[in-house]
Amino acid sequence: MLRRTKIVATLGPASSDQKVLEQMIRAGVDVVRMNFSHGTAQDHMGRANTVRAAAKAAGRTIGILADLQGPKIRVRKFENDKITLEKGDKFILDASLDGLGNQERVGLDYKELPHDVDIGTVLLLNDGMLEFHVTGVKGTEVHCVVVRGGVLSNNKGINRKGGGLTAPALTDKDKEDIKTAALIKADFLAVSFPRSSDDMNLARELMHAAGGKSLLVAKIERAEAIPVLGEIIDASDVIMVARGDLSVEVGDAAVPGLQKKMIKMARARNKLVITATQMMESMINNPIPTRAEVSDVANAVLDGTDAVMLSAETAVGDYPVETIEAMARICINAEEETEDSAVNHRLEISKFTRIDQSIAMSALYAASHFKVKAIVALTQSGSTALWMSRISAGASIFAMTPMEATLSKVTLFSGVHPIAFKSDSKDHSVTLRQAEDELVRLGLVQDDDLIVMTVGEAIGQAGHTNTLKIVRVGDHRKN
Repeated sequence: MLRRTKIVATLGPASSDQKVLEQMIRAGVDVVRMNFSHGTAQDHMGRANTVRAAAKAAGRTIGILADLQGPKIRVRKFENDKITLEKGDKFILDASLDGLGNQERVGLDYKELPHDVDIGTVLLLNDGMLEFHVTGVKGTEVHCVVVRGGVLSNNKGINRKGGGLTAPALTDKDKEDIKTAALIKADFLAVSFPRSSDDMNLARELMHAAGGKSLLVAKIERAEAIPVLGEIIDASDVIMVARGDLSVEVGDAAVPGLQKKMIKMARARNKLVITATQMMESMINNPIPTRAEVSDVANAVLDGTDAVMLSAETAVGDYPVETIEAMARICINAEEETEDSAVNHRLEISKFTRIDQSIAMSALYAASHFKVKAIVALTQSGSTALWMSRISAGASIFAMTPMEATLSKVTLFSGVHPIAFKSDSKDHSVTLRQAEDELVRLGLVQDDDLIVMTVGEAIGQAGHTNTLKIVRVGDHRKN
């Protein structure tokens, strides 16, 4: 069986060379994340072309995820690039300071901070490394006392403990970047810091207006998102468990439980999940992961995440290819420990409203009982493959489609592998035989293997899957 869990790798200086990207793709990358916090529209277009050229050279279909920057809630720069603060020091966050900061104060990118805090508010800077308590607000100045000190350097982030910052999820820059994402035909569009379904709905409207067809990814990283998690998931196609900022806002001890909750909620709603942040952090500088990182990745797989994501490890790390190889190895081993769940899956929790959905579930159930070699979905939109990906049936799922956009989209679906396939026949029995022969040609199945195949009688039309067939490979050539 091929690896089920998908790997998302972030593009950066360490991985921008096409040859390195080819190696990473061959090692197991399924989706490349482009961080829109860095670079111009022209840069993004060039990088997308490089990714697609590397994928073509490696002979694989690779998805592209455009990750919007979101609001910049950060301090500005210092005279000497950084300062050191001790417990008990007084410090001012000054929204009106245009010059460089010093030991007493620093400017802010986020000018609304004075309106979002009160006496007693806890501010966490640099991913929670420093802790400030607000002692007063005077005009544009937020006066603080340092509770946990350390080094504070240029452009470090600010979080309010427990949430409460009013910065909108989509900035003017993000709105322009959505147009760029549509232009490069990004397969996935990630929205940073959404607080409600309204943020996701607005992003979808802007993306459609720009001509884009990306699946929307909600990055769950604000405390405010947790109480309305269900509505955010419903308004999205994918959620990302963004453990960095989320950990700072809700507390690190709360994140593992929230991760499990988010994965479970998303899968129950037929939505995809990416687990992200510091999964293999030590491999930025080391050629092997720590035992804790191995367990972290494996547990995300065991929880049912669709994908695991690498950030700095592949963007600026010394071992981008080795990191991909290690992550792929961990995923495969963890998947061997998961139990087939289609047999015992409580189908009553899913109220079927479409024929193609019931066909997808029937295919999984049949595959589990017959122990088939593969499940084959001849699909236009990828919907049948998405439903199949929600439950492990112990067999690889091949999404065979002539649609380029669908091929790229299913790169994030757990257990689903894209295969470009086009049949000119309107007879679905002929199409199924052609698809079977193509799988044999690719070496994915062989004669006498049992496979489950689904297709629509209205061939070439999305949403019309209505036929399931259990096939013994090679029988049609014997008759």
